[in-house]
This record gives sequence, C-alpha cells and structure tokens, in this order.
Amino acid sequence: MSGVVGDFDLRIIALGAGVQSSTMYLMACGGEIGPRPDYAIFADTQQEPPWVHEQLDRLERLGSIPIRRATAGDLGEAVRKGVNSTGGRFAAVPFWMRGEDGREAPGRRQCTREYKIEAIAQEIRRILGLKKGQHAAGKYLVEEWIGISVDEVTRAKPSRYSWIKTRWPLLFDRPMRRSDCLAWLKGADFPLPKKSACTFCPYRQTVDYARWREELPDLFDEACQWDELIRSSGTETDPNKKQYISRLLIPLREIPTVNELDKDADQIDLFGNECEGMCGV
Repeated sequence: MSGVVGDFDLRIIALGAGVQSSTMYLMACGGEIGPRPDYAIFADTQQEPPWVHEQLDRLERLGSIPIRRATAGDLGEAVRKGVNSTGGRFAAVPFWMRGEDGREAPGRRQCTREYKIEAIAQEIRRILGLKKGQHAAGKYLVEEWIGISVDEVTRAKPSRYSWIKTRWPLLFDRPMRRSDCLAWLKGADFPLPKKSACTFCPYRQTVDYARWREELPDLFDEACQWDELIRSSGTETDPNKKQYISRLLIPLREIPTVNELDKDADQIDLFGNECEGMCGV
C-alpha cells in the first residue's frame, strides 16, 4: 500500500530530529522515498535539550531539502506563567499526578497541539502566503509526512486540518521499525539521534533522568528545577494533586539510580502515549 494519494500544492516533512523523522528526512533527500517534499519543518518548543538542535544542524548541513524552524513561543515560559501559547489560562503539559484510584495518571495536555501541531500548521500557512483570517481549506491541499515507524503504529493519527493530509512513509512506503531506522542511520554514517523531547517531558523514562544525574548534572539540575516549579506554582491548584515529571510520583532529585531503575517496570516506552505522533520522532 502506498501513502501517495492525490495532487498536492505542497509536501512537507514534520521533522522532530529524532530517530524516525531523521531517517525519513535523509531517505527523502536521497530519493529513497518520494515524491520529494518541498520543505521539512521543525517545531521548536524552545525547551529541547541542546543535542536536539545539534542534530537538526547536522541534518541541515547534510540534507538537501530546506529545513524551516517554526515556534509558537517558549513552552517553558508558558509553564512558568501558567498560560498557553495564546495567553489563555493553561499551558498544560501532562505531568504525572496521583489519580482517584491511587495510581499515577497524566494531567491535561495541550503542549503537543499548541507547540508542535499548530506551530507547523502556521508555518505551512506562511509558506503558502496566507494572511491572518485567510482560509486554506478549499484552496490548498498539503501533504505532511510524519515519521512513525511500524512498532509505533498506534500513534498514527490523521491531521486535524481538512486541508492537510497525513502520510506515514515508514508505515506504508518503506515499512521500518525503530531498530531498522537505527540500522539505516548507522549504515549512512549518521550519528544516532537522541530522544527529541523537552527537558521536562513527562513521557521521558525516569531512567533517562537518572542517567542525566550521572552524566549531565547541569541538565539534570535544570530538569529538577522545573519539577520543583510545577509543585510550587504550577497550574494544578488542588493541593491533593501534586504534579511530577517522573511517573514514579516522586521528586526528580529523589529518583533511584540507573541500576535500580533498569530493573523497574518504569522502563516501558511512554512515548507510545504521545498519541498525536508529533513529539519524540
């Protein structure tokens, strides 16, 4: 089955600079997947670890498809102020809380939609030359490539915009698992990307933060400061619903060691919960 359907005014890659989207981008540049997209768009939350931008810079140097960087603003500043990208009340990141059954439960989520999906849609509108108030529906049809691999098929969701049609090349055109993408990148002599997600992303495994404590103490301290902030002045006002970055519902500064966490059930891939299929790819 091919993901190529219809005629499009524009083709873009949603580029997260992680394993799958980097593979897809480089394959498209090399002509292994087509038709060739016009642009790749990276949605910058302004809260990614430094390596995400290093990976993006490397792709920009090696690739031939132009990369555009879009942003809806600083997600961290929005979390700090308790507002969303439009100045409304919430800047919701799905931090973990204790649910009514006593188990961990993710909070409300707006970050993917506002700081990834809508940021890319607005950049597409700019490419098309649309001004504020002008409608794209009925005038343009855009194909957006999302780098979801076969082992993450549950994350594949159609676009929320009628004028944007989603395509998943790593599902239908060149079916690949994440391990296949890693092998492809290794064969291309491209440094293996690290997870592309915000410093305070609650879908990051707790063991990742434990590794940061050992290997990247400054970045770990930054994450801990965010973790402390969301309990001291976060958007959740109910004192019985304290928010945590870690699914273990304990402060990051108190998480177990890497060796202890390697034996823990916390090691499931929480990015499978990122159902919009935009972050961490």
